[in-house]
Amino acid sequence: MYSHARGGHASGATPVVTGSTGPAGYGAQPGYGAGNHRPIGLPGQARAPEPPQPSPAPAGSSLTVLAVDDEEPALLELAHLLGEDPRVDTVLTAPDATEALRILHGSQADASTPAVDVVFLDIRMPGLDGLELARVLNAMAAPPPVVFVTAHDDRAVDAYEVGAVDYLLKPLRSERLAGSLDRTVALRAARPAEPGHPPAGAPATPPAPAGRRSAPAAVADDEVVPVELAGTTKLIPRSSIRFVEAQGDYARLHTTDGSHLVRIPVSVLEDRWGDAGFVRIHRAYLVALPLITELRMAGSGYVVRLGNGPNAVELPVSRRHTAGLKRILRGRPPRPQRGPEDGPDGPILPR
Repeated sequence: MYSHARGGHASGATPVVTGSTGPAGYGAQPGYGAGNHRPIGLPGQARAPEPPQPSPAPAGSSLTVLAVDDEEPALLELAHLLGEDPRVDTVLTAPDATEALRILHGSQADASTPAVDVVFLDIRMPGLDGLELARVLNAMAAPPPVVFVTAHDDRAVDAYEVGAVDYLLKPLRSERLAGSLDRTVALRAARPAEPGHPPAGAPATPPAPAGRRSAPAAVADDEVVPVELAGTTKLIPRSSIRFVEAQGDYARLHTTDGSHLVRIPVSVLEDRWGDAGFVRIHRAYLVALPLITELRMAGSGYVVRLGNGPNAVELPVSRRHTAGLKRILRGRPPRPQRGPEDGPDGPILPR
């Protein structure tokens, strides 16, 4: 995933200017149009008119756009065309639905991250396809508008049934993209103010102070994790996950029905799900705090018990995380992590 600022080229390629095959090479030739160089002409000869310049973006209409396509050339071209529109401030890209969901949930959970205003989405992708992803987005507290971009014209009815703003056919044309952005800006101006989505023309709300977030969507919204298994994509609600086990660069999500392996490091889930009640108890384990029913000594260390009855499970708590977990269970915030020269109760301050 990368962020593409307006005015650059997503693919890094230089626009090709078609030369003239005429005897003199002057005057308007095929290939010279808006965005290409204009022929100068001979002295005293009338010059070709200046190409029209895009009008500046209206105040408050700067958009953050997410483009999703599993084919890299198509994704780069879409990002480039979107970045050329003066109303688009940032273009984020994702090669599949899993990365798209990570970006969207991250933007809603972090008040300092620009919220995604519209998703331009391919339909036919491996794993979770575009229509399935759109249905997942519709379950979010504040779903972004979706514009489908596809080479197939047989899914338009399905697209509008999931509430698509527009349905664009490849190869893309700038004027059709502009029309989709027109609809997005109109929807943004018509809806009531939302966190991270000020109405068009309204001053931006300053971000919340560090350490404070007002009702983050990650808490109010139950994130869905897409899991691939034998060619089938299964959607696992975060609320059904009891604990997460680290397995290298992967994480195994344990639910009451079984476990699922996803290519997400546990450290990423720790940061992402902290506000949703997940706490690190060991370098190998992240657990759902509300499910802890017991913390007790066992041998030379502590263990936590999740749940009761035959489905209960016990997991080790490392010495590094024991004190912090005790404070959390007692309703107190955890102390800052100690450095190598800190004392047992926290940093050693100079007297």
